[in-house]
Amino acid sequence: MKKFIGVALAISAVFLAGCTQMTEDAAKERASNFINTVLMAPGTTATVKEVTIENGLFKVLVDAQGKEITSYMSGDGEIFFPSVMEIDKMTEEKGAVAAPPAVPEITKTEKPVVDLFIMSHCPFGTQMEKGMIPVVKQLKDTIDFNLKFVNYAMHGEKEIKEQLNEYCIAKDQNEKLIPYLECFLGTDGGDEAGETCLAETEIDRSVLTTCTEAADAEFSIMANLEDKEGWLNGRFPKFMIYDAENQEFGVQGSPSLVINGTKIPSGRDSAGLLAVICSAFEEKPEECDAELSAEAPAPGFGWEGTGANSDASCG
Repeated sequence: MKKFIGVALAISAVFLAGCTQMTEDAAKERASNFINTVLMAPGTTATVKEVTIENGLFKVLVDAQGKEITSYMSGDGEIFFPSVMEIDKMTEEKGAVAAPPAVPEITKTEKPVVDLFIMSHCPFGTQMEKGMIPVVKQLKDTIDFNLKFVNYAMHGEKEIKEQLNEYCIAKDQNEKLIPYLECFLGTDGGDEAGETCLAETEIDRSVLTTCTEAADAEFSIMANLEDKEGWLNGRFPKFMIYDAENQEFGVQGSPSLVINGTKIPSGRDSAGLLAVICSAFEEKPEECDAELSAEAPAPGFGWEGTGANSDASCG
């Protein structure tokens, strides 16, 4: 087993190294700009002292108001990890033993209600969606599956418009939601991706437009985008369609999985998601006996590749 893990880590390191697309100077400039314009409080600044490559990621050494912080950024400069905490190491230093994360008890029902809260362009949200789709296709109408959205958006206007479309597809043309998501998640997530998939899955544009206009009026979606003074913490526009559920279930980022009203920690692989959802049945249907992939999909768009089965999120 140790030999296998060592080989797997070596392969992962080689793969990650191949993903480094920016120079260290460019990475330093991008990290500095992001930290000071987004993360730091008004009137404060931080200095990026050093950027090096470590296991295919950029290791970013930051001086924030006299405090030295080690952060990481993906090789393409798209994902930033503000801090790193090694659970076992830190726990050992405290003289304790790390306990496994507690898994809440799921209420069992005849037909489990499965709510997946995401941001449409969050790489970890799309990762969970890709793991969830085979489960939804397997369990079909034995569960009540609902795609929902976090009550703020982190990825700009294209995310807000995409979520509005997906909300209305689920509401009025639900039988086309999964085919649409399969199409959309296979694109690059760019400005034209949604349009391409609306055409490919033959979404009724008239019905869609009627719904999006009504939802925009009801939840002030575009108005919230334009009113920057009302943005969450002054940083992100609000997306309030599922605000009540966000607050009820304690949703704090993308993805968040809620089963029968309980927020549940879960991996992103289809086999793991099938198991946790099937644990919520009073009597498991035969559909739960399926063997689905135990490999987590890669974060981001595209169906190729695999990723870490972690709890990373946008939030």
